[in-house]
Amino acid sequence: MSNNPITPKTITVGGQAVIEGVMMRSADAVATAVRKPNGQIVIRREPFTSLLHRYRFLNIPILRGSIAIIEMLIIGTSALQYSADVSMSNDEEGATPKKSSRLELFLTTAFALGIGVLVFFAGPISLTNYFIGADQNAWSFNLVAGTLRAAMFITYVWAISQMKDIFRLFQYHGAEHVSIYAFENKDALIPENGLKYDTPHPRCGTSFLMFVMIASILSFAIIDSLYIAYIGPLGLWNRLALHLPCVPIVAGLSYELIKLSGKYYHLSWARIFMMPGLWLQRITTKKPDITHIEVAMAALQSALGEEAVRAYNAGQVTGAMSVHE
Repeated sequence: MSNNPITPKTITVGGQAVIEGVMMRSADAVATAVRKPNGQIVIRREPFTSLLHRYRFLNIPILRGSIAIIEMLIIGTSALQYSADVSMSNDEEGATPKKSSRLELFLTTAFALGIGVLVFFAGPISLTNYFIGADQNAWSFNLVAGTLRAAMFITYVWAISQMKDIFRLFQYHGAEHVSIYAFENKDALIPENGLKYDTPHPRCGTSFLMFVMIASILSFAIIDSLYIAYIGPLGLWNRLALHLPCVPIVAGLSYELIKLSGKYYHLSWARIFMMPGLWLQRITTKKPDITHIEVAMAALQSALGEEAVRAYNAGQVTGAMSVHE
């Protein structure tokens, strides 16, 4: 009989803070735990299998990043709507909120995405065009636009973090992270074990957003340079039309970079690469208390399922945060 130890299976999870709760996602389920005003924790668990697992031909670099982002937007919107309904309900029995239709989810996600594109994509380009002109060198134009985009985003996040409700949301974001840290470090999945961890996590979606903003400067500068060299000058509208279709590609590339950096986070180059995102998480995550972590742990255990939790407690599986948070 072989004496070689059996390597534990690794289960990846990701999540998101919602109103008065946390959503956690495993490979086959999404669980949203929300604390009601009466203190009761309500959990919704739904089966979910990513398109990347159902159709392996989609699981190729860059394309898989775009698909993962779209899936997470839809899942996150659904979880937010559910948490809003539950957090405003105080009945003891906890009537199940009406589930949003696919059309409602699509329209809500599309609207939120459209606002984000208008403010943080078109806005910086338009302002840069107004102040320095479209005829600037492609590299200098995109450096200014990219810096302005990052400044606008960071200022926006900092400003909303001063609001009481958003501060609580960011505490739940921190609770999500410390729960996953406990999972990654083979701790028992109880709230007390999350208190010892810091909140920033290298594979958080906040870090991903910073990757996108930094990668867009380089990517759009190259695209603009090629356009100017082979086609002609760029004005505001054709620059917007040129950049917009490239956003999913830049996002997909950023997904691959954060995936690679997370894998090699023990190396110094990867840690340096991840620093901007970790700095931003000092704003988007706040230190949770045990009540926040209790909700996050409930969501985590529900997403994993009873069988996986038993296997984890027996040392047969280990945990890791996925990049699709």
